Order: sequence, then structure tokens, then C-alpha cells
Amino acid sequence: MPCGQPDSGAAPARYVLGVDVGSTAVKCHVYDRAAAVRGSSYRKVESLSPRPGWVELDPEVLWSQFTGVIKEAVQSAGLHMRQIAGLGISTQRGTFITWHKRTGKPFHNFISWQDLRSTDLVNSWNKSLLLKAIHAVFTVLHFLTGNDRYLAPSFLTFSTHQTSMKLSWVFKNIHEAEEAAKKNNCCFGTVDTWLLYRLTKGSVYATDYSNASSTGIFEPFTKCWNPTLCNLLSIPMSIYPPVKDTSFNFGSTDSEIFGVPIPIMAVVADQQSAMFGECCFHPGDVKLTMGTGGFWNVNTGEHLFASQGSLYPLIGWKIGEEVVYLTEGSISNIGTTIKWALDIELFTDVNETAEMAQSISDSQGVCFIPGLQVSGDDPYLCASFTGLKPSTNRNHLVRAILESVAFRNKLLYDLIVKKVHIPLQTIRADGGVSNNSFVMQMTSDLINKKIEKPANVDMSSLGAAFLAGLASGFWTDKKQLKKLRRVEAVFEPQKDSEEYRPAMDAWLQAMKHSPHW
Repeated sequence: MPCGQPDSGAAPARYVLGVDVGSTAVKCHVYDRAAAVRGSSYRKVESLSPRPGWVELDPEVLWSQFTGVIKEAVQSAGLHMRQIAGLGISTQRGTFITWHKRTGKPFHNFISWQDLRSTDLVNSWNKSLLLKAIHAVFTVLHFLTGNDRYLAPSFLTFSTHQTSMKLSWVFKNIHEAEEAAKKNNCCFGTVDTWLLYRLTKGSVYATDYSNASSTGIFEPFTKCWNPTLCNLLSIPMSIYPPVKDTSFNFGSTDSEIFGVPIPIMAVVADQQSAMFGECCFHPGDVKLTMGTGGFWNVNTGEHLFASQGSLYPLIGWKIGEEVVYLTEGSISNIGTTIKWALDIELFTDVNETAEMAQSISDSQGVCFIPGLQVSGDDPYLCASFTGLKPSTNRNHLVRAILESVAFRNKLLYDLIVKKVHIPLQTIRADGGVSNNSFVMQMTSDLINKKIEKPANVDMSSLGAAFLAGLASGFWTDKKQLKKLRRVEAVFEPQKDSEEYRPAMDAWLQAMKHSPHW
């Protein structure tokens, strides 16, 4: 029965929706009680680049894509909207928009987490004497108290990808937003907040703990928006939404949108959602997502570890009294690099790449240096190949690209083992690149750990559906969810990691010489 078409009676609500608004696509899956997919829809996200280094999303286009995939997925499942028990929404993190509280009109397009417009502002702050003085104060407090809360917070090491710096840019450059904020008429929202606002026609203004903590503006220790950071960057505190539980009844969609009201039972940040979808519920559980970028997440339970180097703390989810913390490390340009290689026709189908890499014994000394995104710290940094020879062919280039993914996985895993003092348990992988058997096997060999790959790699959608299902009573508890997991493949170490030592040493040497050329 087409969605929105009047039905003959009140059909029982036997399905939940999981929508993932990612960096490259908006996906919706309809799940039954066995967590099997009954219907799906997918639309590609087209980003805008009005100036070099700027990355934006048109809010009206994103809204159309979001509502479109829900209607199409329900229709493809042969269902009616009345049969949907709840909606869970997973969203890309750090992408935000500001709008007028009274009119609902945006002051600008969504500014993506990939956007680099704040480069000059970041460089200025990182060189400032004030910032150095604040660092010194935190260092002294940590020395005197021994409390890790006083380790210099991650927000005091500014980077171009931080939401706070781009939000500061908004209030320095968009006069309408600045004036509205002075009158308490400016709303800030990540993608989840804005979608909630639109879905309820302005009656719900909120976010959840996972999305809030991923902005870097929300302090995970105190569970509050950070007044110190906002004062430092002249960002008004009045703009932020209330923060709710992740699995929570946020209200229902306006009936005009889908024909009937649909309960919105969860909003969650995409990496945390994937963690929940993988059922990484216990301290030491590890999730590896390899999509546009790569993300290693470790469940640290009720323990919050302060930022250490490239590792940072996040709130995974909050359900009632339970707050689960994560430690995360990220790798840029994984799926991005593979797409680039496809675009320049190193291969014609992504599924060919594992076989191409396995068809040769090594990369013949070729190394791939990732760096397709502009760097504010090093404007000359770029992706490159080293070790090219007359005998180099496409297989060598592809293998070098895939090896660089596994090598970076190894480096980040070793850092996690060193810094996170929790015994690591099962590693579960998801994301499009987890379909690549060469990367998965090589990563397993390098870290000497078993890695599970689920039957369904769209874990962000499933995690959102799981959270919505718990809030709506569709599923009873996490124990039931764990029984629904389906593992498609298990990669166990087959080679000693030392066999990769010469290739990895050559790659590390190439990486060392690539910056500031």
C-alpha cells in the first residue's frame, strides 16, 4: 500500500525506521522485529563548495532527501506509515546551521564538519598568548590535584574541523545571526536538531548527548555546554538547544509530512549509532568504522578518559540513568581516497580492488601518502605516491592505497592500547570499506586480533533503529538486541605482523618526508 494512502484500519505497528544522514548519502531502512531489512531507500548527498575549502549543504535539499527516503523506504516495503512504531535518526556529526527562532529561517547553509573556512581564525588562536596562559593554568591544576579533568581539554587545541571555530566565524561574519543572538532569537543546531525542529514544525528544539558531545562545545565531564570556551570565542550561550537522552520520546512528526504522525524515538550521532548497532555495550568493546573516514571507538563504560594526543572522549549514549562513554580516534580520507582512485579509473568497480591487491605479492616499494583534504597547518600537504618505477602498474597503486588504510589502522590501534587502560575485547567493523577483504585481513594481521564483520554494514541506521525500538517498547532490552546480531565474516590473524615490517617501515619513512614539501 503506498505511503500516505488511507488504510482500511489501524494496522499494528510492527516496524521501526532507521535513517542515517551521512556525509555522502541519506539512507533509510525499515526493520522488522528480527532486525531484518524489509525496505530501503538511498539518496546521494551533494555538497556545495562556494569558495575553496568551504563545504556546505543546502538545508532545503537535505530536508527533501530526508523525507523522500522515508516515504520511499516504507513504500518499497509495501507498508503503510501507520505500521511504523518509531523513527530513529542518525546524523553526521559537527555539521551545523543557525536560524531565527521566531521565523525558522536559516542564516546560512549547513556548514559541514569538513569545512575549512576557519583556518585563519584557528592559526591566530593557536599562536595567541592568552591560549598559552590558559594551557599553563590547566597544567598547574592537574599537577596540584591529580584530577584528569584538568588535563588541558581538547577544545584548547584548536583545529579547522572543530565546530566551535566555525561557529565563532559565523558570529564574526554573518551580521543577521549576531543581531538575532543579541535578542535571544538565534538557534544553533546540528543536523539532528534541525531535523527535529522541521519534523515537528518548530515545536521540538533539542539534541541528544551523543550529538552534543561531538561538537566539542559540550563538556562531557560536566554534561553542559561549555561557558569557558564560548566566552573565549565570543559565542553567545543563549543559542544552544536542551540536551535529551539518546533513546527518548522526542514527540511525533507533524501529520502533514507523512500523512500520519510518526513517533521520533531516538536521535544519535552516526559513529555512536554504529557502536550501538554493533552491540558494543560493554567496556572494552571496540568498533571500527571505515567509511568516508575511519573511526576507532572504545567503550569505556562509566569512565571518561581525558583527551590524549589524537584520542578524545565522547558520550556514546544516555538512556535513563545510564551514561556510556567512548574514547575515539579518527583517520581521514579512507573512502574518499578509494572514490578518488575510482574517479581517475585505477579500477572500474570498487569490488575489484581486493583481488587486484592480492594478485601481487607486494606493492613493489610503492607507498601512498593520504592527504586529499586541504590542511590549515600545511597548505602544501597533498596526497602522493612515492617509489614509482617503470614497472609500476595499477595493481601496485591500488595495493599501496589499501595498505595505507591498514597501516593507519595499526598506528591508531597501538595508540589506543597504550593510552586506554581497559582490556580490549571483540573488534567489530562496519562501513563500506569493511567489505574489502584485503584491508580487513591485513588489519587483523597487523594488530593480531580477530575482527568481526556484520551481515549488514549500515550500522548507523541499525543503531538508530535499535535505540528507537528500545524507547518505543518494540524491543525490550539490550540482551534481546544482541541476539539479533548477524556476523557475515570473521577475519583472524593469518600472518605474523613482522612480515609487514619492511613495507610499513618504508611507508612510515614516506609519511615522515611528505609534510611541508
